[in-house]
Amino acid sequence: MKEKLKALLLYAFFWLVFFFAARLIFLLGNFSNSSELGLRVLSGTFGHGILLDISATAYILSIPMLVLLPSIWIRGEWFRYFMKAYTWIILLICSLIVVGDVVLYSFWRFRMDYTPLLYLDTPGEAAASVSNLQIAGFVFVVVLLTVIFGLLYNKFIDRQFTDRGISRFRFPLTIAFLVLLGSLIIPIRGGVGLAPVNAGSVYFSDNLFANHSAVNVVWNVGSSWFNRKPSVNPYTFGDPDRSMAIRDSLTVKTGDPEIVLNTANPNILVVILESFGNFLVGSLGGDTATTPNLNRLSEEGLLFTRFYASGNRTDKALPAILSGYPAQPAVSIIKEPRKTQSMSSLVKILNENGYVSSFWYGGDINFANINSYLINSGFSQIINKEDFSPEFYNSKWGVHDHVLFNTLRDSMAVMEEPFFRVVLTLSSHEPFDVPMEPVFEGRDELSRFRNSVYYTDRALGNFIDWAKTTEWWKKTLVILVADHCRLSYPEDLVYSENVFRIPMLWLGGAVQNPGTRVDRIGSQVDIPLVLANQMGLSAEFPFSKDFLSEGSPEFAFYVYNEGFGFITDSSKVIYDHKLGQAVLSEGINPGRNLKLGKAFLQVLYDDYMKR
Repeated sequence: MKEKLKALLLYAFFWLVFFFAARLIFLLGNFSNSSELGLRVLSGTFGHGILLDISATAYILSIPMLVLLPSIWIRGEWFRYFMKAYTWIILLICSLIVVGDVVLYSFWRFRMDYTPLLYLDTPGEAAASVSNLQIAGFVFVVVLLTVIFGLLYNKFIDRQFTDRGISRFRFPLTIAFLVLLGSLIIPIRGGVGLAPVNAGSVYFSDNLFANHSAVNVVWNVGSSWFNRKPSVNPYTFGDPDRSMAIRDSLTVKTGDPEIVLNTANPNILVVILESFGNFLVGSLGGDTATTPNLNRLSEEGLLFTRFYASGNRTDKALPAILSGYPAQPAVSIIKEPRKTQSMSSLVKILNENGYVSSFWYGGDINFANINSYLINSGFSQIINKEDFSPEFYNSKWGVHDHVLFNTLRDSMAVMEEPFFRVVLTLSSHEPFDVPMEPVFEGRDELSRFRNSVYYTDRALGNFIDWAKTTEWWKKTLVILVADHCRLSYPEDLVYSENVFRIPMLWLGGAVQNPGTRVDRIGSQVDIPLVLANQMGLSAEFPFSKDFLSEGSPEFAFYVYNEGFGFITDSSKVIYDHKLGQAVLSEGINPGRNLKLGKAFLQVLYDDYMKR
């Protein structure tokens, strides 16, 4: 067993060296970009990128580990010959990807994914845009890289797999290697945390090229292949130009907005509340006991009473709130760094106007590729679980909300203004294990959820009460908004309107008429445009509307797994794409809502696919 373990460890090291060389080749092949990074950032591409290198290596090891099991029982050099053939084949495939990526990056400006494979059925057309000399150079480098590492394998690794006879301990060996095979899931996932490794896990810099350099391109191609999306828009309902015209009519600028702020350049603090829904907020007609602080604060600010989430998860909420980009059914754009780097960003607009931006979260920032999205959005500082002492890791997801708010408070003792800070809470996420005595009796899920919301509401209330005593409060806008709601009652359906109705409250000294209710329909997607217009800033968010402008169309569009809801002031429709029909139609002329919602979704998904 010792010899086989040594051979496998050497083999794993061999592939880590290959991926080190691959990253070096990428940096050299894009020398004009890499020469501007500096030694510290260049080193960071290797230090951070090794996470995906290890994951890719574990994937490559999985087949030899599986084939190794019968070699414990069957004598001969067959396993050695298999390893040699397997290695040379994988080397050739990886070399094609590595060299092809270097060539394509100068045109695409993102790391290679599976999309070039779509052109393999028409190689003539694919090669038509390159010269014979370029093709020859490409083939030469691929062969050279393959041969160099193939010979290194032959010299240093090959003999390690020589058959040394059948051990007397075949049963224990078999069990041991089965355990080892199963344990590959740990490096493949990037550790034992809740979130599996993703491309955004290795993003570490505000320089996009540096982040791209840290990505293991072989891993990226494989990941994108296994998670590939439809090649045509599955939500094509009619003429694209007609659908675009409908979308434009829904987001048309209709006039100057009603100004609700008393300053054009307030400090801005956005608190995104995990899973808070209207049914928990007494001031919105819900439960009066679960959110006493939010109920109290609702009397002190601008309360939006008909506000909707764009989707049903946090990874769908963040692009909506910060980029004005609606959620999509079945997919999530935040998981694709190549696409999010092309999105509009409220953060970048504020950065350009002198704001200091930061994002605060007590959990794993790599979950669902959130990290890469935040970096692509332009945040200059990102605080996450890793920035807190392990002694505060008292939640399955990270640190609890009172720790997050206390740390935030300490950091705001001396503030550089104007600031833009976004805080994402987490304690009201499953498993609801909050550090307080239960307020609501019962061990059922709803009772535990209400306790967790009560706890976050209390931590939030304490923070806001402290913030009111500071100097910066007088010229600050605090936006409290939920990321999404959740199914909490047996009668809740995944697409029900109530599941997407969420609170939004604007507080702070920058609010002009505190104690006001806004009854116009809006959604998370509208926040960036509404805020930019309040501040007199130029902004382009094609899927947003300014619902504070008189005459702006009143509607909310939200999605669930395979359908959408479209709500207006006079009717509502919920459409299920798998059924091919509406599952709910109410009000005056809901057929019009269905037409508008289909057009909006078609244009949205076309835009998503083109990015």
